[in-house]
Amino acid sequence: FKMGPFKNSTNNIGEFLALVHALAFLKNQGKIKTTIYSDSRTGISWVRNKKVKTLLQKNKANQDSFELIGRGIKWLKANKYENPIVKWDTERWGEIPADFGRK
Repeated sequence: FKMGPFKNSTNNIGEFLALVHALAFLKNQGKIKTTIYSDSRTGISWVRNKKVKTLLQKNKANQDSFELIGRGIKWLKANKYENPIVKWDTERWGEIPADFGRK
């Protein structure tokens, strides 16, 4: 299973895919109450709505991203999850650990 970086894609798509991957992983581990933090309002919204609203046009270079988006949406529609997804409060808590050294 390949996760990013994805060519000709967006950060929001990466955030969405990471959230879905985390939900699936935690479900498989039996950790259905573990909180997931994200600094992406867009990614969180796409997961909650089970719909990706990107302006990115699908092309040969980003085909893998769109295939994973489709799989992610399918997983969200077929599975229930209890894991809280919480918006990371950067102002209060500092930079989210997943982003260290990447901004």
